[in-house]
Amino acid sequence: MAEIYENNPENKLVISAALAGAATRKEQNPAVPYTPEEFGDEAKKCYDAGAAVVHIHARDASKGGIATPNLDIIKATVENIKEKAPDVIINLSTAISAVASDRERIMPVRKYKPPLASLNTNSMNFSIGDFKTGKVTMGAGNIFSNTFSTIQTFAKYMRKSRTKPEMEIYDFGGMYNMLFLNKQEGIFEQPLHFQFVFGVLGGIPFSPGNLETLLNLKPPRATWSVCGVAKQQFQAGMCAAAWSGHIRVGLEDNIRMPNGELAKGSWEQVAWAKRVTEISGREIAQGAEARKIFNCLKDDIELE
Repeated sequence: MAEIYENNPENKLVISAALAGAATRKEQNPAVPYTPEEFGDEAKKCYDAGAAVVHIHARDASKGGIATPNLDIIKATVENIKEKAPDVIINLSTAISAVASDRERIMPVRKYKPPLASLNTNSMNFSIGDFKTGKVTMGAGNIFSNTFSTIQTFAKYMRKSRTKPEMEIYDFGGMYNMLFLNKQEGIFEQPLHFQFVFGVLGGIPFSPGNLETLLNLKPPRATWSVCGVAKQQFQAGMCAAAWSGHIRVGLEDNIRMPNGELAKGSWEQVAWAKRVTEISGREIAQGAEARKIFNCLKDDIELE
């Protein structure tokens, strides 16, 4: 892991907080933000707890809190976040929702040019299930479509916007897709940044072996973070802290704390991640330090 220290000589850890996602509802956890004001309040709490990055799926509160591609709502959400947590790094979703078109998915990047944005890496079944019974409980017919055409188009606009792609790796197929496309000269700024996503029904679950395989595949100097669904959020996060990676938490992925109680907000999970970081003998990075570690090409989002 010697290459890790080239851009991160003190081996500090970056915490990201995914505040809402496309599917998590207030009925599941009342702390899920819907309005721009709620997103701003939650982002500040996350930053104060130790997060450097907030990942955003904006919601339309007037339509029951559904995830939205509406650029005005996205702008209002980001403005409220930046007003309350000006140093936080904005990571915009290019998934947005299960029904957003490719054009809607990439438009926030084209319009607002954030420092970071998610880049989904393969088409896959994407569902929710009961892992004890094997029953698919939601989204049995869902296919999350990310063709090579979509991936390359999104990558082109991200490069033009100087937005760092956060490559969302749900399974080994997505990883190999990125390694293949990375052979194209100039498609991605180097070094790459990966986020290994564990526990989605349709993807791979967390295990130290699965993480080790992904790490063995990643290019030298590429940075990486982990997130996981439900309790896999904590399993993956603890392993990443010990293995010199970075951690994403948040109500998008998990509505509870390790003891099974509902999280008071994404910020409470951030506080957990900070404790794990310190137990691992590391320190958190925020602001300019975090931007440097993730090799961001710019300091801030462009809202004008």
